[in-house]
Amino acid sequence: MAGIGVKLNKIYGKNTITSSLYGFFYSTVITIAPMLLVFAAVVVMQLLLDFSSAGYASRELYSCTVLYIFIFSLLVVAPFNSVISRFMSDMIYEERFDDILPCFYGGLLMTTAVGCCLGVPFCLREHFVGGVPVYYVFTSFCGYTCLIMVIYSMMYLSISKDYKRVSILFFVSMLCAVAASLAFRYLLGMESTYSALLGLTLGFFLTAVLEYGQVKQFFPGNSGRYRTMLGYFRRYWKLVFSNFFYVLGLYVHNFVFWTTPQRTVVVKTFVCAEAYDAATCIAMFTNIAASVIFIARMEMRFRFRYKAYTEAVIGGRWADIETAKRRMFRQVAEELVNLVRIQFIVSVIVYFSAVILMPRIGYGGLALEFYHCLAAGYFPLFIMYSAILFLYYFNDLTGALLTSVLFCSVVFLGSLFGTRLPYLWGGIGVFIGSMTGFLTAYFRLRWLERHLDAHVFCTGRLLKRALGRMPSGKVLDRRTGKDETELIARR
Repeated sequence: MAGIGVKLNKIYGKNTITSSLYGFFYSTVITIAPMLLVFAAVVVMQLLLDFSSAGYASRELYSCTVLYIFIFSLLVVAPFNSVISRFMSDMIYEERFDDILPCFYGGLLMTTAVGCCLGVPFCLREHFVGGVPVYYVFTSFCGYTCLIMVIYSMMYLSISKDYKRVSILFFVSMLCAVAASLAFRYLLGMESTYSALLGLTLGFFLTAVLEYGQVKQFFPGNSGRYRTMLGYFRRYWKLVFSNFFYVLGLYVHNFVFWTTPQRTVVVKTFVCAEAYDAATCIAMFTNIAASVIFIARMEMRFRFRYKAYTEAVIGGRWADIETAKRRMFRQVAEELVNLVRIQFIVSVIVYFSAVILMPRIGYGGLALEFYHCLAAGYFPLFIMYSAILFLYYFNDLTGALLTSVLFCSVVFLGSLFGTRLPYLWGGIGVFIGSMTGFLTAYFRLRWLERHLDAHVFCTGRLLKRALGRMPSGKVLDRRTGKDETELIARR
């Protein structure tokens, strides 16, 4: 998101109510607008295609298919996007722009291959065991692979910094998806749920094609060096696991509740817990404003403190480095405190609104009971992710990995415990896991503040590491006065 700070400073610098609202809207557009547009398209399709006229079995099959497409496409991309993002940042810093397109092709091949290895066996079971028609299975598989491409390509579009165009791209694609679903339903006479699934798949395909065009426009050169990126996965393996365990932690509690008596099995293949899954989605949107607030404040304030510190490290005095470091970590603490304060106010307002509106839109009863604890759990979850991003800023991959592993593990164990409690406490695993992850990241940042000098200045090596016989530790022969290093070099 680098590069939006100047724009946000100009907006908020006017110090008016209108400018504040516009600043929040602009921050939303550059952060979560694509996701909101996709969810909005799904909801609009259900309203316009008259889902109430479809049978219960077809509606459940459609809901589970869309749920699995979103969850498992995110899980497939998670191990790759953080490392590839690091590779692109390094290539841009070194001005090796021709290496970005090979990275795009290589990463796309890997993510698609992993996605197919997971998706093909599942689709075969869906058809042969569940008895789902081939055309329906093939359409869902295409939607799944297209969404993998969409999520993967978003990393490259973030480099262009043309966030308005990206939002327009998603808006046009989802508008075409809704229009196509209406044509399938009312012009071609297809079943309503399959019309929605086919329209959504075409929308994902159109989005992936437009994203590819954007990538080609910004990075037209191709060096052909495809192996360069692969070395980053060995070098930054901690990034692979830290991002994967974080994304897995977002959904592992759902997987736990899919094994409880509240679960629903559809066509002997799909498993879901409808009430718990719906409460999870609403709880996530209750606290999602934290992403908007954090990105805006980080770009407006922290990035300049971080830049000042790095410039002091490169060419400043020791006193300048210490001063810049204190200011930077003071800004980190202020951003986390302000994020907690603002997000608490927003979450309370959205929470009470959801409690009032949920029964009126059909999500009362069990879903409402699950919602209370889940809403409380997602509040520290987004704060925790903000702390992880600070660890990424300081290149503390060990701290990020430790935070993600503890978060995912505690969420899993806490959710197992939560299945034995009353429904009101069903989301206790998310709350405990998020608090554990946040506290781990926070104390890791405090530790990093005390040891930042060693972390920055003592991570390099004077000698290049290599495999082979270790040279002698003898440097000078006291008796002969000969330099042993010269003798070894001559040999």
